[in-house]
Amino acid sequence: MYVEFDRDTCVGMYQCVAEWDAFEKDLNDGKADLAGSTEEDEDLFVVEVPDSEELDAKFAARSCPVDAIEVYDDDGEQVV
Repeated sequence: MYVEFDRDTCVGMYQCVAEWDAFEKDLNDGKADLAGSTEEDEDLFVVEVPDSEELDAKFAARSCPVDAIEVYDDDGEQVV
């Protein structure tokens, strides 16, 4: 499972930070950061989700008010 985070879409509500420890507040930019991620495209960050954190990643995606977070299974199908 992996997460795609569109940082450009992020509006800094930080609800994802409360749901999953991989997200951190960046108060300088007023947006969240996804720890350990790789920038695949401009402002599009991707990170593999450890098995023990899959539920937290899904909650983070569901809590995002602007849908900046998408979760995909190992087959590349979007699950959230």
